[in-house]
Amino acid sequence: MVKKIIKLALAGNPNTGKTTLFNAITGARQKVGNYPGVTVEKREGFRSYKGYDIHVYDLPGIYSLTAYSIDEIVARDFIINEKPDIVVDVLDATNIERNLYLCVQFQELNVPVVGALNLMDEARERGIVIDEAHLSRLMKMPFLKTIGTLGDGVEALLDKVIDVVEKKAPLPYAVSYGHEVEEDVNALTQIIAKDLSFQQKYPPHWCAVKLLEKDARADEVLTSHAFASEIRALALKRIARMEAHFGRDASVIVAEQRYGYIHGAVAEAVVRQPLDKETVTDVVDKVLMDRVFGLPIFLGILWIVFQLTFKFGEYPMHALESFFAWMGAVLSVLLPQGMLSSLVVDGVVAGVGGVFSFVPLIVLLFMFISILEDTGYMARAAFIMDKFLHIFGLHGQSFLPMIIGFGCSVPAVMAARTLKSPRDRIITVMVTPFMSCGAKLPVYVLLAGAFFPDRAGDIVLLIYVIGVMLALISSWIFRVTVLRGDSTPFVMELPPYRMPTFRGILWHVQDKTWRYVKKAGLVLLPASILIWAVTSFPTSVDHTQDVISVSYAGRAGKAIEPLIAPLGFDWKIGVSAVTGFAAKEMVVSTLGVLYKVGDHENKDASLRQALRNDPVFNPLVAFVLMLFMLIVVPCFASLAAMNAEIGWKWVLFAICYWFVLAWSLCCLIYQTGKFFGWGL
Repeated sequence: MVKKIIKLALAGNPNTGKTTLFNAITGARQKVGNYPGVTVEKREGFRSYKGYDIHVYDLPGIYSLTAYSIDEIVARDFIINEKPDIVVDVLDATNIERNLYLCVQFQELNVPVVGALNLMDEARERGIVIDEAHLSRLMKMPFLKTIGTLGDGVEALLDKVIDVVEKKAPLPYAVSYGHEVEEDVNALTQIIAKDLSFQQKYPPHWCAVKLLEKDARADEVLTSHAFASEIRALALKRIARMEAHFGRDASVIVAEQRYGYIHGAVAEAVVRQPLDKETVTDVVDKVLMDRVFGLPIFLGILWIVFQLTFKFGEYPMHALESFFAWMGAVLSVLLPQGMLSSLVVDGVVAGVGGVFSFVPLIVLLFMFISILEDTGYMARAAFIMDKFLHIFGLHGQSFLPMIIGFGCSVPAVMAARTLKSPRDRIITVMVTPFMSCGAKLPVYVLLAGAFFPDRAGDIVLLIYVIGVMLALISSWIFRVTVLRGDSTPFVMELPPYRMPTFRGILWHVQDKTWRYVKKAGLVLLPASILIWAVTSFPTSVDHTQDVISVSYAGRAGKAIEPLIAPLGFDWKIGVSAVTGFAAKEMVVSTLGVLYKVGDHENKDASLRQALRNDPVFNPLVAFVLMLFMLIVVPCFASLAAMNAEIGWKWVLFAICYWFVLAWSLCCLIYQTGKFFGWGL
């Protein structure tokens, strides 16, 4: 029996528990990609249920379908172009009136909608009672109660989805904009409906409403309409009439009418019972959101995160280092001496093994960041940082991509799409790579552990802080030079504090760690083999010469050595830095290959020990190299994401800026340190 397929789009405002509900519906059957043409992440899940294969598409978290941000455009275009069978709008039951605004807009698109009243446990704690049956009658669409963290209501939700899809009956349109506005909407709807081919793709009523809202994206789609010029002329006329009649902007008028309808429905279907005590969120916020102590507390929490990461990650990291050193020694004995042994031991084990050794630290860092995100504290940290960021010309919402940047620059760059101002978005994208991503962490840990063993955690945290300060200073420079203008106000809802679920944290850590490991396998393995090749060929006929120094890599490194010598770097460090452009983890892999860690001559040596034995390296050079890797051009994947978000011209500008800043600052620190004898 062939199962029937349902295309389900899962949508909702940020912080409604949409991701948790997505995981509850799909379990482990998920995959991640990008929407066509943009770097916005697309998550797809699958669920077999009662004879149906349900394909769940997790849309970006948005507040409306008005095309202000890339997220909103992606969500709206998915509904219009992909035409899912049904939309499940996930609503925060503790803030239902605000959340219903998006729900109404889905109705305007004339697609079947089911509302999931999520976070019902938190709503009950706040004394909120929702009559979902009455709300369904008022809004002319079904609503069901769910608790995504517990999986409560998921099967009832899927039952309703199947029921609505099987009926195939258009849901009645609920919202009325009032007699005056409806007259303008109907006038535009009639002329838009004349083009049947256009009508098959874009609902005429929705298009009419969007034109009255002055939606630029809706105006663009009119290009394919047979009566585009007539429609635009009529829209301008109707907008002028509305604004003259109401005395307000047409977009505000439409929004007010929506909220008016929603307010009436909520007033009838939702009861808020008075509470005799403060909520946990109110009590905790009095401390964590304090105007004086909020910022120091946040910095203290970050310090604790890094201390715990290195304290608990050190032991498994050393165990993995020892394992790969043992593996290299064993393979060097088992394999006959020659090219094959060199490839396996010097290329694969030394290169990839060096990066895999840092997986425990990556897991711990991702775990702590996930806990802070899932509790709701990260959203508050954005508010805490807002006024401080405005001093440097950054938007308060820029803080969120910057925090994500501590994990990976690619999703961090993608997260900047939520900023509505193009100027704010460009600045945020260009400074986000200053955040030390998980790929840079192995470089820091290697060098700090080798040359600052007693203060490794503090040194790494210092590099992170320097990155943040460089991001702030750079944003101020951009704001007063190439991107002048005031930043837009920061408005964002604060979710209540929530106890993170083990399943949710496990999913976050597993997903991010798997991406890191997969990258090590798919990118670093072939790259390590390539590095081995360019460091092994051409072979030297003069056995008194170092093979690597006369190899292709050695020659290239010596060619750039005059440029990097003022930074204290030799050709080996130069070669490692160049490979870091592909992926920052490659710096560790390359050093492992160049220093032949684990081969038959150094079978008991670790990479840290090999670096300490090199007369070129010392604490000052190690610190400068960490700083250089922090500032210089990020990996190719990050550059590709940046190009998709802000365009190649700004990417080229950013590359030049990073190079100049990295060389100048590192040269200044090295030469100053050398003069005063720091760390020599």
